[in-house]
Amino acid sequence: MPKQKTRRSIAKRFRITRKGKVLRRKGFKSHLLSHKSKKRKRSLRKAALVSKPEREKIMKLLPYA
Repeated sequence: MPKQKTRRSIAKRFRITRKGKVLRRKGFKSHLLSHKSKKRKRSLRKAALVSKPEREKIMKLLPYA
C-alpha cells in the first residue's frame, strides 16, 4: 500500500496542538493596516482555534498529523 500524501497547502496554514486542536492564523492582517487600531492588530497576531466541523475536514487532509 503506498503512503498517503499530506496536503502541503493545509500543512503550511494550520498547526495541530498536542491535544488535537487545530490552530489557524487570523485574516485582515496583510494590508490596509493604518486605519486599524493597535488593539485590533494586536489581537490579529494571536492564533485562533478552528471549529469542530472544519477541524474534521482538515484532519482528513493531514493524514500523519
